[in-house]
Amino acid sequence: MDWHVFDHHSKNFLTDKPRPVLTVSPSWLSPGASVTLNCEVEHPSAGWSFYWYKAVPDLSEKSSSYELLPDGSGTAQDSYIIHGQTHTAGYVCRAGRGDPEYHTDHSQPKFVWSADVHSAASLTVSPDRVQHFTSDSVSLTCEGNFTEWRVRKFSEDGRLYSDCRRMTGSTCNINTSKSDTAVYWCESGSGEFSSAVNITVQNDGNGPILVSPVHPVTEGASVSLSCSLRTQKILSNVFFYHNDKLIQNDTRGELKISAVSKSDEGFYKCQYSGRESAQSWMSVKGADSSSSPVWLMVGLVCGVSLIIILLLLLYRCRQSKCKSLFSVIIIHISLGIFQG
Repeated sequence: MDWHVFDHHSKNFLTDKPRPVLTVSPSWLSPGASVTLNCEVEHPSAGWSFYWYKAVPDLSEKSSSYELLPDGSGTAQDSYIIHGQTHTAGYVCRAGRGDPEYHTDHSQPKFVWSADVHSAASLTVSPDRVQHFTSDSVSLTCEGNFTEWRVRKFSEDGRLYSDCRRMTGSTCNINTSKSDTAVYWCESGSGEFSSAVNITVQNDGNGPILVSPVHPVTEGASVSLSCSLRTQKILSNVFFYHNDKLIQNDTRGELKISAVSKSDEGFYKCQYSGRESAQSWMSVKGADSSSSPVWLMVGLVCGVSLIIILLLLLYRCRQSKCKSLFSVIIIHISLGIFQG
């Protein structure tokens, strides 16, 4: 196996302390949304206080350390809301009561995953698609200004967190099996989490897979989805479905969207010769205006050039009325450029 199951603070199983159960909602995050944590004690009763922590990766100990969240010490409520969450993060809770206070064990860490790639760490998948055939060679590479990495996965069907054992530098290599259907992300030696990706492994050796991008597609960009067999990459007469609704059936064998919009977000699957692929979610993110510094610079240069031209015209203008008019124009243009 390429992975080994790993549990935080496994020594706590030797004690008789209860372990609360933490849930997070939503588990997949839209950047900037609110995340609600709920901490459930096995025998709920009055008098419990709750403690809320952020999980910080500790690669040297092959575990995580816990940092208290702001105002996360001894709250009366069994829920905690985090506002404006943007990146993948792990959380932990525990409870206490009495005087002196008796504490439960820490809960198992739970994660809220973000597909947003604008973070200090990132994860790339090669080949760049969500769905794979069994026994495919897939590489997951961590990128960022860090020297140590681990790749982690969460297998929802088995509710297991695992670490990649076949790490070569910053790359995890796997030969896919059905158990590799999971959520994957990177953790750095400096405590950073990357964006997360879904990977689905096709269990039907004769069925098709949908070839769709791993990361979110930016609004306005073009995207092409296709259908593939293990033995045949280019297919014709393919049916494509969006949220279980047939959207295309022709001989082209691919679904092209020239300018993606938010309405294109959703589940996609393909059908070929009566066999369906699994469905995969395609996420659409808004265009980031801050990611276009070239256009901002072009606008600034054009605006400054226009002011220079107007100043030259003002210099050539000898009449007082003309001077007043040009002065007003220059003031308004300058304010528009440097305030905008």
